[in-house]
Amino acid sequence: MIPGYSCSGKVWTETVNHLKDKYECHVLTLPGFAGQPAIKESLLETMRNEIIAYARDKKMQRPILLGHSLGGFLSLWIASTVPELFHKVIVVDGVPFNPGMQNPSITPDEVKKFVNKAALITQFTSMDDSQLITYSENVARQLVTDSIKAKSIANWQIHSDKVTLATAFYEMMTTDIRQDLGKITAPVLVLGSQYETLERSQQILSEQYKYLKKLTLHNAESKHFIMYDQPIWFFNELDTFLK
Repeated sequence: MIPGYSCSGKVWTETVNHLKDKYECHVLTLPGFAGQPAIKESLLETMRNEIIAYARDKKMQRPILLGHSLGGFLSLWIASTVPELFHKVIVVDGVPFNPGMQNPSITPDEVKKFVNKAALITQFTSMDDSQLITYSENVARQLVTDSIKAKSIANWQIHSDKVTLATAFYEMMTTDIRQDLGKITAPVLVLGSQYETLERSQQILSEQYKYLKKLTLHNAESKHFIMYDQPIWFFNELDTFLK
């Protein structure tokens, strides 16, 4: 269970409570996020490799990847790298190439013309604590309906490493794994939020996932944190797919 950008593994608490009687749950918090020590290496590539090694070391039987947002991207990257290892994949409002949602033909090289890693690091590290708090709270309110959950999400970001916030964003924006999805042999459930209309959301995600062989795609009338905004719908989708 892989949380999204800047989030703690506690984002999955309700999901763990729902699944724990039937499944062994391995809940991650990524380095540099929500108070965890940062690493100097590339976050996404390192986590891809370490999660694969973790699943192999534990000799997991029919393991399932469940990722939200950035964690969904990681789940897809892992499953396309070692398609034989994972039994199923569940992606909660994550995509294989974020800039492609606005412009399907854009490439990572083109994105790099207007997304600069050094500038992002400067932008985040130059924020003082009060600025980061304001920024994080404003972002969180756009991503979830529940004001208490928004405070938790903001708090995780406030306690994240600023360089990690910058570099993880850069890596997400400049890594395109859309065509790699063709290597995934496991069934994949994608649960999307509502971007403009549900119909538009379906179009965007259908384009993002067009190379995937075994796709189940459903959209919810929800903001980004679907497991918080629409828990009954979310758990029903999980249960149906896992059966």
